[in-house]
Amino acid sequence: MREFIAITKALADEGRARALAALAQGELCLCQIIEVLDLSPSTVSKHVSILHQAGLVERRKDGRWHYYRLAGPDAPAVVRDAIAWTLKALENEKVIVSDAKTLCCVREKDREELTACYSGK
Repeated sequence: MREFIAITKALADEGRARALAALAQGELCLCQIIEVLDLSPSTVSKHVSILHQAGLVERRKDGRWHYYRLAGPDAPAVVRDAIAWTLKALENEKVIVSDAKTLCCVREKDREELTACYSGK
């Protein structure tokens, strides 16, 4: 039951739902998620931390870069089902469609370029 409650709490925020939907397109650096959501780095960091604690996303560090991806096939069924349901429920939301278009451009940007503007967020 605790796992279910953690998942539902994690999904009960627009920023976290948007981050989860962005990750459906593949692994992203934290800086890329920040750019897509257009939120402060500390806010996005907190959002992905909550998603990670709920088991919805996995993370890895490569040097100074932090990468996130959706939980994989080894995740508990409740996590996999929650991700599938969320992505299906949000697929036609305007903000999710817009984020997907933004993400195409963000993936092409250099990570150094993305992190250079953090102080302005």
